[in-house]
Amino acid sequence: MSKQDPTKLDTQAVEAYLAANLPGFEGPLHAEKFNVGQSNPTFRLITPRQNYVLRRKPPGVLLKSAHAVDREFRVQKALYETDVPVTKVHLLSEDDDVIGSMFYIMDEVQGRHFNLPALPELAKEDRYAIHDEMSRVLAAIHGVDLEATGLSDYGPTGNYYERQIGRWTKQYRASETDKIPAMDELIDWLANNIPEDDGLRTLAHGDYRIDNMLFEKDAPRVAAVLDWELSTTGHPYADVAAVIMQWSMPGDANSRGLAGIDRKAEGLMTDEEFLESYCRRAGIPGIDRFGFYLAFTFFRMAGIIQGVYKRALDGNASNPERAKQMGAAVPKFAEAGLNAAKTV
Repeated sequence: MSKQDPTKLDTQAVEAYLAANLPGFEGPLHAEKFNVGQSNPTFRLITPRQNYVLRRKPPGVLLKSAHAVDREFRVQKALYETDVPVTKVHLLSEDDDVIGSMFYIMDEVQGRHFNLPALPELAKEDRYAIHDEMSRVLAAIHGVDLEATGLSDYGPTGNYYERQIGRWTKQYRASETDKIPAMDELIDWLANNIPEDDGLRTLAHGDYRIDNMLFEKDAPRVAAVLDWELSTTGHPYADVAAVIMQWSMPGDANSRGLAGIDRKAEGLMTDEEFLESYCRRAGIPGIDRFGFYLAFTFFRMAGIIQGVYKRALDGNASNPERAKQMGAAVPKFAEAGLNAAKTV
């Protein structure tokens, strides 16, 4: 078995590692790869006593600061037993010799996973509460006491958007495969329209959307927020805009949005209702210049997708075919970002 194949896992090496390092672990171990997730390959570890989840960096040459599973481990450990629902993490291995890349082990959370924000598997009268719960948990993330949780140094200080635009521009250029005029224009616009620093500095998830959550089986309540790879300390409005960005996408299985759906008729929140719900819980009157934050999230998502596409071309993607399909969407995200910029 090649340690350089992101779809494979050396279960013998994992079992030996857990037997030596995880109290109470008992084999034998069987692994199943989750099909969701493009960035960090994720596996269910099945044992006679309980199931765990292993999340690893993909093998191969990676962009600097990408695939930060060590940061995912740290933030979830810090948030466990706070108002932010996360799974319990156990071990972080920074030794590439174990399975070929860094990884961490956490409990598997039993819950409902919704891939589409339209929530077609639920009755119409049950959908609104799920979206409202999303706003509650997002406000809880932004309300985390950074000092009490030991996360005050989890991200740099200073203007969050200036830092993020610089970072993702570099990431995008490093994985650029074709010139996309709309992306170049969006990068220039964002760099020239950064709002003044308003002093807000909170924990930010970085990829907050419904398919990165698990919900309780019998209640509209989040059991765990997943995929903390892009989390940092930064500005909260980017997370809020990320929800609205996702909902603006087409409502198919690939784009996972709400565009073209009669939300009132389907029992779903409108953008305005989500923003009002979040702002009420966050204790703020509203969000000025929301178009900037929305344009920024389109830009960052375009950068993320471009990186996934480049890894597919290089043979390091977790789901190569899906990654190549996603790559075709980069110009569309850039154009949507330019459209959002016009609303500022």
